[in-house]
Amino acid sequence: MAWDFETDPEFQKQLDWVEQFVKLEVEPLEHVLGSPWDIHDPRFEKLVRPLQREVKARKLWACHLGPHLGGQGYGQSKLALLNEILGGAHFAPIVFGCQAPDTGNAEILAHYGTPEQKKRYLEPLLNNEIVSCFAMTEPQGGADPKVFTTRAVQDGKDWVISGEKWFASNARYAEFYIVMAVTDPEAKPYHRMSMFVVPAQTKGIKIIRNVGLADEPVPVHGYLEFDQVRVPAENMLGKQGEAFAVAQTRLGGGRVHHAMRTIGQARKAFDMLCQRALSRTTQGELLSAKQMVQEKITDSWLQLEQFRLIVLRTAWRIDKYNDYMKVRKDISAVKVLMPKVLHDIATRALEVHGSLGVSMEMPFMDQIVLSHHMGLADGPTEVHKVTVAKQILRDYQPAKGMFPDYHRPALVEAARKKYEGLI
Repeated sequence: MAWDFETDPEFQKQLDWVEQFVKLEVEPLEHVLGSPWDIHDPRFEKLVRPLQREVKARKLWACHLGPHLGGQGYGQSKLALLNEILGGAHFAPIVFGCQAPDTGNAEILAHYGTPEQKKRYLEPLLNNEIVSCFAMTEPQGGADPKVFTTRAVQDGKDWVISGEKWFASNARYAEFYIVMAVTDPEAKPYHRMSMFVVPAQTKGIKIIRNVGLADEPVPVHGYLEFDQVRVPAENMLGKQGEAFAVAQTRLGGGRVHHAMRTIGQARKAFDMLCQRALSRTTQGELLSAKQMVQEKITDSWLQLEQFRLIVLRTAWRIDKYNDYMKVRKDISAVKVLMPKVLHDIATRALEVHGSLGVSMEMPFMDQIVLSHHMGLADGPTEVHKVTVAKQILRDYQPAKGMFPDYHRPALVEAARKKYEGLI
């Protein structure tokens, strides 16, 4: 059995180009533009579109998609190496055509959309001519779909949707929403809901307010009200009661892609931590000579490298089995690790920067808030810990007797019988 930790030389050349391109051309965008999803901002046309054309020319656009959808069909292992670079810059995903939630919504439309829906929504979405919204969570139910109350009632050839959605991603800029609604409240919990594609301009949709992360300058997540919103029956994605299956089309890949990009944010904080340690002097010596600072550097490096390895292993297993359910434990594991790794490294970097670290002039507070957001998005950390434990325990059996199989007196007796006559 051979183990290989080297990247294919040709692909490494692409990664080297991406790293320089992101650092020199993409990172500066976040200091002069607002939201990456505000694609109709005239400045977006001037500054972002030329970069997107350059990415397309190098065949690095929407690499998660197959060639039939305009991508390169990269497996998860390649995507992991690419996304950990893109994760360090706010505008990088949209420059490379792989921004959430559009990637997941595109997967849903590719699997369940009608030919007309694919032409109206999927094609322009893949070309970043429009952006989209995923409207699942609700103000009273958080991320637990079993208590969702948004209803869709059939009326002739239409479905009529009423209810509220909370933290609907990028709702203010979206051309359409993908909405989860209860269609059969009497069914079993995981068969009560269906998924719909809803044009943003449909009568009855109201953005109650836009919500941002902490003091995010441009709040982009919508608190939405659906008041008798009417959509045709063909706007249901998948069959009635299949919302969970439809959602899993986007959630498995989305979770591991979040983890890939989180590596980029954590490395960004780590690099700043190291540079600061070598740049500042206190009590007659550099911070890097202080054992407490050295401990912060070592702990951060270990966390980052361990996390990166498990993310790459998870990506490799997805490629190997081509089945997200078979890799469910691994995906939940990286989801559990992701917020803590970013939180811990960003916190250490903040502390070494002192008062500058807690100021708005540095990114650490944003990263710490982001870490908490990562612990909630696509399922809370606690839920994924339960998933990991359940998956692990499937490989074990309970003890057959009163005492454990590994009870030392029993092991001693068994060993004596095994070697009887020899000792």
